[in-house]
Amino acid sequence: MREIGLDDLADIATGAAILGTGGGGDPYIGRLMARAALRENGPVKLTPLAELPDDAVVLPVASMGAPTVMVEKLPAADELSNAVEALCGYLGRRPTHLACAEAGGVNSLIPVAAAARTGLPLIDADGMGRAFPELQMFVPGLYGVKASPMAMSDDKGNRAVIHTVDNHWTERLARAATVEMGGSSTTALYAMTGRQAREYMVPGTLSLCAELGALVERHRTTGDTAEAVAERLGGRVLFTGKVLDVERRTVGGFARGTARLTDGSAELRLSFQNEHLLAELDGVPVATTPDLICVLDQQTGVPVTTEGTRYGQRVTVLVAPCDPRWHTPEGLALVGPRYFGYDLDPVTT
Repeated sequence: MREIGLDDLADIATGAAILGTGGGGDPYIGRLMARAALRENGPVKLTPLAELPDDAVVLPVASMGAPTVMVEKLPAADELSNAVEALCGYLGRRPTHLACAEAGGVNSLIPVAAAARTGLPLIDADGMGRAFPELQMFVPGLYGVKASPMAMSDDKGNRAVIHTVDNHWTERLARAATVEMGGSSTTALYAMTGRQAREYMVPGTLSLCAELGALVERHRTTGDTAEAVAERLGGRVLFTGKVLDVERRTVGGFARGTARLTDGSAELRLSFQNEHLLAELDGVPVATTPDLICVLDQQTGVPVTTEGTRYGQRVTVLVAPCDPRWHTPEGLALVGPRYFGYDLDPVTT
């Protein structure tokens, strides 16, 4: 892919929701925002990660907050440019490229909308290779790239720039501000050079999203979508069954909860904090963060988000390996099961 146009949005949205592991926000909302921006401003140029010059100024943008809130509180059109402009004003320089902070439903498409509205090219990469719920969970952060200065904006026109002592403090202060902004905000953060982006970002994310979306569309009527997606991601199908129960609440800027599934003889329990983090089959852990735990509709193959999970849905759960850097000791300290309060070692895929 060398540019993103209107015809690419549906596939990117579907693929992003798969990589988002249930989180990253509703892809339909991101698709609407990107479509409006592309209609007004034309296609977005997509730059392969390897082609970034050393002196490029790369600025990831993303929506922050609980996905359950974003379903009802849509970002305003100028939120995207407001966050970028606020950070540019603080840094005293303008970005040459925008980027996806994570591969997630809305957060793979908000950067498309931001790029269209600012006229900047977008790089074909992201900072996680999937979606994670907290700001410090960013591959470049493992190598010393700072989340702050970070800019935030909301639907009311408020802007804020925070400059913190480390990435964990960026998460804490930004999360508190996001709650006060109504549970969701738009952010610009992790400004980095082209050299840093080439070395630390996860390459090819948007192209992979488009490929996965096209794969789902091709297999929509064959009933083997989950198997095809799992094969493409190097993973496997974990479970197929009906949703028995969903317990979900919005706490501290996150959507937290569990979902119980059954196939008639066994029960799978999914635990999530925005994203699916743990799968237990009859009480035994069978998949854990940082690997990807993805839920697809059994009939259509369309990905099901944590906020969209409902009683009675028939779904297939698949698990796929994450970027290998998340399985280093430093990566597991940030995104492993114990960070999220699960007293167990990661189950590798």
